[in-house]
Amino acid sequence: MTPSHQTPSRRLLCAALACAISAPAFAQSNASGVIFGRVAPGDTVRVENLDNGLVREITADAEGRYRAPSLPVGQYRVDLKRNGAVEQSRESVSVNLGAGIDVSFVAAATALAGVSVSANALPTIDVSATDSRTVINAEQLRKLPLARNTTAAALLAPGTVQSDSHYGNVASFGGASAAENQYYINGFSVTNALTGIGSIGLPFNAIDQQQIYTGGYGAEYGRSTGGVVDIVTQRGGNTWKGGAQVFWTPRALRDSPRNIYRQGRLYQDRSHNKDWSYEYAAYLGGPLIKDKLFFYTAADITRETTRTQGSIATNTLDQLQGKATRWLTKLDWNITDSNIVEFTAIGDNAEDTTRRYDYAVADGLEGTYRGERYRKNSATAGSAPGGNVYIARYTGYLSDDLTLNVLAGRSRSNHVDTTTSATGRDCPIVADSRTDRGSNPITGCSVVGGSLGAPGAYDKTRSWRADLQYTIGDHTLRAGVDNQFLESFSGSRYEGNNYWNYQTVPTDPEVIENIVAAYPDIQFPSDGSDVVFRRRFISEARARTNQEAQYIEDRWQVSDKWLVYLGLRNEQFKNFNGDGQVYVKQRHQLAPRVGASWDVLGDSSLKVYANAGRYHLAVPSNVAIRGASASLFEREWFTFDGVDPVTGVPIGTTPISSISYANGADGRTPDPKQVAARNLKAYYQDEFILGFDKQLSSDWAFGARVTYRKLRSSIDDFCDTRPFARYAQANGVDFSQANIDRCFIFNPGQSNTFRIDMTGKGDYQDIRLSKKELGFPDLKRRYYALDTYLEHRFNNQWYGKLQYIFSRSYGNSEGLLKSDIGQLDPSVTQDWDSPEITMGANGPLPNDRTHVIKAFGYFQPSERWLFSSNLSVASGRPKNCFGVGPNDVIGYGAAYFYCDGKPSPRGSRGRLPWTWNLDLSAQYMPDFAKNKLAFTADVFNVFTQQRTLSVYEYGETDSGTRDINYLRPLSFQTPRYVRLGVRYDFSL
Repeated sequence: MTPSHQTPSRRLLCAALACAISAPAFAQSNASGVIFGRVAPGDTVRVENLDNGLVREITADAEGRYRAPSLPVGQYRVDLKRNGAVEQSRESVSVNLGAGIDVSFVAAATALAGVSVSANALPTIDVSATDSRTVINAEQLRKLPLARNTTAAALLAPGTVQSDSHYGNVASFGGASAAENQYYINGFSVTNALTGIGSIGLPFNAIDQQQIYTGGYGAEYGRSTGGVVDIVTQRGGNTWKGGAQVFWTPRALRDSPRNIYRQGRLYQDRSHNKDWSYEYAAYLGGPLIKDKLFFYTAADITRETTRTQGSIATNTLDQLQGKATRWLTKLDWNITDSNIVEFTAIGDNAEDTTRRYDYAVADGLEGTYRGERYRKNSATAGSAPGGNVYIARYTGYLSDDLTLNVLAGRSRSNHVDTTTSATGRDCPIVADSRTDRGSNPITGCSVVGGSLGAPGAYDKTRSWRADLQYTIGDHTLRAGVDNQFLESFSGSRYEGNNYWNYQTVPTDPEVIENIVAAYPDIQFPSDGSDVVFRRRFISEARARTNQEAQYIEDRWQVSDKWLVYLGLRNEQFKNFNGDGQVYVKQRHQLAPRVGASWDVLGDSSLKVYANAGRYHLAVPSNVAIRGASASLFEREWFTFDGVDPVTGVPIGTTPISSISYANGADGRTPDPKQVAARNLKAYYQDEFILGFDKQLSSDWAFGARVTYRKLRSSIDDFCDTRPFARYAQANGVDFSQANIDRCFIFNPGQSNTFRIDMTGKGDYQDIRLSKKELGFPDLKRRYYALDTYLEHRFNNQWYGKLQYIFSRSYGNSEGLLKSDIGQLDPSVTQDWDSPEITMGANGPLPNDRTHVIKAFGYFQPSERWLFSSNLSVASGRPKNCFGVGPNDVIGYGAAYFYCDGKPSPRGSRGRLPWTWNLDLSAQYMPDFAKNKLAFTADVFNVFTQQRTLSVYEYGETDSGTRDINYLRPLSFQTPRYVRLGVRYDFSL
């Protein structure tokens, strides 16, 4: 029965099919789906995968319930069998990732015997789910105008917004920072092992379904306080299918990006900063042994060329040539209908070479070649981790009621970040601050003039999990173990290992006094000759993190209309420093999850649902590099006899001061007993959701939900020894000999206990400091949202979805990151480094977009033509002003919510403008090609809106003077560009 030929009363048909007698609801996650329903007691239901021939036969229980769990996603045929003969069938039943679909039959429906009912007549609302999720399938990914990456699809979900450009524009979920999400491919976590920002990618054609959880997910998922992106890949079937695509993004059809102005004057001419790219993609899949062994492979190769002109002050021109290669190979072996084995291999590797030139602004020509920078799977900000992934998975249907899933996998990514100077020499960073050399400074031959990634850097992940599911009566019980082990060698060092700064001997008494305070033995030359200041910075270490978890859950069909979900997750986290010593150990992090679904009318046409849960995060691995391992930050003054004319490095240096170590970074590993507070609580958040979904007709549905999130506990560092000094004074303890590191990992906004060597002789004492004694305010991050949607299902002509989201994200901490200044240091931001820095910090957070509208869909007027669109509208990001506070005891300079001599609370400087973006697409399939050949054209940002997305928020310099860069734009919307494509698909 198609939608255009339904009887006047859907309820009569539903009664005949037992829709009014609700079957037990069983949502399914972990890279699969479930078919469930109700038949006469003792009936047999046969479920067959139409792609690979997998068959399951289930006998209904004494109440007529049946269920087929852990099914690979795809199209199925469901047959009701009596006395060995098929009496009723459902064709093309779609099993979606993480979802359940109700396919019910009853003995009384004899009038329908032999009738094949299409999937369109099945309920469109999943009453088995109590979570908030969006599933995007391969057909939608192909039809909608989207960038060919997982983030573009994730941003279609409600409650997601684009994060700061410093983090590669990955999605922020529900007000959380960009480092608080989890990403899975075929059940294996592919999240960035070091920072949690972004994930390993895969060929776009390899995506079968992408599930985006924006809240309420069950106990099998953890390590996320933002959202979950769960991808299941394509797999081979009994028919050989393949295809190839070519995409071209020409420079001629790309608009120029906006120029950047500062105080009305040109700061950066970007009119020629245009790039082009092309991509080759192919896939092939089919049977190696029919009904038994299947093969699928896909690959993408993307090449791009970009041109970036630096600011007028730097006078540089960068020309980048990049190549990204992504591939996937998958084998599926149906050993029997009860035992399935899968193996997945993924490669995601990107490399680029940037050639840097001096740039003549006046005539727009490139000047002297300075050198080049080569990066592979770069671990720098905004880059995906890349690497290779291998996953093995077993599914065993041990009985009709018992299912076992076992998964094991590993990944590795090697990172390269090197420079080659045009001179062929090793070139440190050189600056010339002498007052008399402004017109002819020494510049040296460094290429980037900054830090590079650690040589030999890598990330590794090992993971395994086992999940057992058992159905007994009204209960579906699941229990599992989920273990993950992360290892990274990472860090950074100065290009050329050193930074040299030529300076004139100071004469200002105040400046001299400040230098002498840091270098008491310094002896400036009496003849007034120039001096040089050297810094050496190396922060590199191998960090390991063990993350283990156990969970149990029960989906209880309380009555025909009510489902209750009960879950509990227990997590253990252990972090190791660069010497392999444990510096944080967290056990028994209990995360209860509760949910309920009410099938109000009993026919899956109206669902009211609610859930509440707690979600944890571990201490990110990067904390070991930044705060728990050895680092070196040397500073020293010299006189010199001459200067190397090529490298700019001083010759004949003589020390005039002892070596000073910034922040105590003297190359020794911080005492692991003192790095973190004892019994450090995990980072966790509580969440509450209430919503409904209503089917208006066979084509239309709408719904709404309210979400509230509260961050209960955070993990960050503070760098202030005053609380310990006050404690020592109050308790008569000699603090002068204390062996105390500068920064400590702690739980902000609550009491903490620290183990401190107060005598410097290993005499450790446990010191408990209350929130008041530490001097910090309560931790605050709150998020609330109202999500509404109206959706039209695809009815062989068009599909569309409209969403409006009203939300607020506010508090005094964004979470793991600090987007205000683009700080890429999860869990070691400057937010809590001293109590003074938290003054005025409460207000709208960087990921706050009060109003968001999303609309997307496609229209197919004929078999030859397809048109689609994607519209997003959002209110602007809040603006801040950072300046020098009235009491800068930690010497951070312009790091406070304080400008123009008065407090400047978070968000008090207004908001950036609203942004809106419209993308359009057209596809043509000529008659002669018999639906195999397609020509596509996508136009992104049709009206070339280039509104400001982020700005420079320092209103003052570190010396307290007005910063002329304040509110200078840092990022804009991507200008209009066109992507042309040709696709050919075939089957054998």
